[in-house]
Amino acid sequence: MKIAMVSEHASPLAVLGGVDAGGQNVHVAELSALARRGHRVSVYTRGNDPDLADTVETAQGYSVVHVPAGPAQQLPKDELLRFMGPFARYLDARWADDRPDVAHAHFWTSGIATHLVARHLDLPRCRHFTRSAWSNAVTRAPRTPARQSGYDSRRWSPGVRRGSRPPAPRRCSS
Repeated sequence: MKIAMVSEHASPLAVLGGVDAGGQNVHVAELSALARRGHRVSVYTRGNDPDLADTVETAQGYSVVHVPAGPAQQLPKDELLRFMGPFARYLDARWADDRPDVAHAHFWTSGIATHLVARHLDLPRCRHFTRSAWSNAVTRAPRTPARQSGYDSRRWSPGVRRGSRPPAPRRCSS
């Protein structure tokens, strides 16, 4: 199976302990271990350093694709929403020529880009929120980037209410 993982701010190649580099980076790297089971796994993350190669093949057997969306510099994840349009356009062009069997998004902003492209290309997709990402998206003060941008989580995830819990894990589907 050909699996596209989209993690716009959490590269599995990041040095842990840096700004916005921690649990999600490890989680994406661990999921990419599906490559050891014979799957073709590509992780799409925003290019945040001009010296990075466009694509890096890892020793673990998966590739990391640095998507040119926004400036090639480290930015806080709270500033990345405005680059999800260019991120989605890149994925759309890439996947139109090299179609994955499934797209798996990590974090809500990756979910926006992934959902737009997967809907356009009729790809099966799923998105994953860590408990901390879910809590932050639902309970943060009104000045989060999502609320500043006019993003309404109720339209994106019907039934989400302040204080709600993330849904139980389930298999990806189309």
